[in-house]
Amino acid sequence: MHNTRNQPATDPSSSGMLGPGGDEAFGHLTSPDIRRRVLVAHLVEGFRRNIQDHLGRPLGRILLRHWMAQRPGSARIEAFGLPRHTVEEVLGDEALTLYVDPRKLIRLGVRARRKDEKRPSSMAFIWDGTWDQRREDLRIGTRYRLISEIDEHRDSLHLTERYAELMQYIERGAPWVSHQLGIRLDTPEKIEAYLRVYLDFLDDMAINGFDEARGKDPLGVAITREGTIVKVNRGLHRLAMAQRLGVPSVPVRVRHVHRVWWERVTDGKRGAAALEAARLALQACTPEESPGPLDEEAPETIPADFWAPRRLAGNTAGHFKSNDIG
Repeated sequence: MHNTRNQPATDPSSSGMLGPGGDEAFGHLTSPDIRRRVLVAHLVEGFRRNIQDHLGRPLGRILLRHWMAQRPGSARIEAFGLPRHTVEEVLGDEALTLYVDPRKLIRLGVRARRKDEKRPSSMAFIWDGTWDQRREDLRIGTRYRLISEIDEHRDSLHLTERYAELMQYIERGAPWVSHQLGIRLDTPEKIEAYLRVYLDFLDDMAINGFDEARGKDPLGVAITREGTIVKVNRGLHRLAMAQRLGVPSVPVRVRHVHRVWWERVTDGKRGAAALEAARLALQACTPEESPGPLDEEAPETIPADFWAPRRLAGNTAGHFKSNDIG
C-alpha cells in the first residue's frame, strides 16, 4: 500500500479526492460532494508543512545549538521543553525507537482540560503537566472495540456498533464525512465497504506482520515521570490491530518525556551530556499498565482471558511488519 499523505489523489470514477490523511484503499469512498473541503484540507496541511520545514525546523536547530552551547538564555529554551523535531534529528530514530509488546502498551496519556491546566506544546520534547497521571485504558477504547468487532463479525459487518453509529448519521440526513480521509459515507454499502478496508488491513497484518516503514507516522509514545511508556497521538488503529492479533513486538517512537523524568535522568547535566543521559535511560523504559492516580473514573475489571488467541500466519519470532494505515 502507498502513502498518499503528501499529494492529493483522485478517484476518476467519482471525481472525489483523497484527503491529506487518506490511504488509496479508501479511494472508492471519495465523493465529489466534499471535494472542495478536501482540497482546503490539503492546502491547510501543505501550509502547515511549509511553515514547519521553512520556519519551525530551522528555528529549532538554532535554538538547540544555542542550548547545546549553554549560551545566555539556554535555561529558557529548556524551560520551554527543547524543540522536539531538532532533538529527534540529533538523537536519531534508532535512539528514540523502543520495542514493546503491544498487549502491554495499554495506557493512553490524557491531557487535562484547558481551563484546568496549560497543555504542553506538541513542538516541545519535554512536557510539563499531569497528562501522565490520567490514563485511558486502550483495551476498552473505541479503536480496539472497532477492530475486535469487525474481526468477530467479518461476514456480517452490519452487526457492528460502528456500522449502527454511521447509519444514524445517514438517518439524520447528515452522512459521516472525513475531510482528512476524503470520504463520505452516505449509503449502507459505503459504510460496509469502509469497515471492510480496516478488516483487509487486519488480515494483511496477520499475514505479513507489522512494518513500521509502511505507516504514515510511527506509533508515538511519551515517557511518564516514573519512566514508563504511555501512548500518545497517532497510530491507535494500527496498535489495536497488533493487539488483536497478538503481534509479539512493535516499534514505538518516543515523542515526549516528562520533565520530572528528564531532570532525574540528566541529573544536572546540560547540552550533549544531558541528551546522552536521556538516550541511555530510555532503554530501561517499559510500558505503563496501571491506572493513573488522577483518573476520573474507576478502572473497569478486565478478565484474565481478555485477549484473543494470537493469530499470525507468518514468522512468529522477532519484530513484525504491518500495513499502511493511520
